[in-house]
Amino acid sequence: MTSLISLQKISKTFFQGSQRIEVLNLLNLEVSSGQSVAILGQSGSGKSTLLSILAGLDHPEFGSVNINGQDLSVLKQDELSHFRAQNLGIVFQQYHLMNNLTTLENVTLPLELQKAEDHETPSREALNQVGLSHRLTHFPTQLSGGECQRVAIARAIVSRPPIILADEPSGNLDDKTGREVMDLLFRLCEERQQTLILVTHNHDLASQCDRTLTLRSGKLEESRA
Repeated sequence: MTSLISLQKISKTFFQGSQRIEVLNLLNLEVSSGQSVAILGQSGSGKSTLLSILAGLDHPEFGSVNINGQDLSVLKQDELSHFRAQNLGIVFQQYHLMNNLTTLENVTLPLELQKAEDHETPSREALNQVGLSHRLTHFPTQLSGGECQRVAIARAIVSRPPIILADEPSGNLDDKTGREVMDLLFRLCEERQQTLILVTHNHDLASQCDRTLTLRSGKLEESRA
């Protein structure tokens, strides 16, 4: 079976002053369509760097990134942006909503990047699925943290991308709200048969995924969820 996500021998280093820090070291990852995969690891282990590479927002110094049959290294920046809009939905810890846009306008952004004919209908449907159909005209500053993350989830799923990347999506929320948001994300990905890559420090959340991987010494180690 061909993997939906295939990373081969990924390496990435950073410098702190004159000190060279190897964050990812010949890392490999294969993920099949429809799987949910949790990535655990200590702070500073490179989890967010790995997610950025998967999203095409950062580039490895060595190795190949193949997403849905596409080698990301051969894409120009505008091609990469278009590919990302079609294939990836991203949920960040910090929401990354545009404060000058309404809830509905924030959710339509991926569809506008794809030049979709109908922006509004799918966006309204996505917001209805996350329970925010009554907040269409509100701005992010008028929403709670949990509501902002629900908007971010709606934006991530609106174009029905095959892959959802989530970086500590409940990290800024209280326990109850975080649980509600994560239950929603898991349910929507399962209903839409979307592949989920979840970066988290929460072992309970990781246990809900099909696979649990731990990033340690620059490599991924598989463990039982």
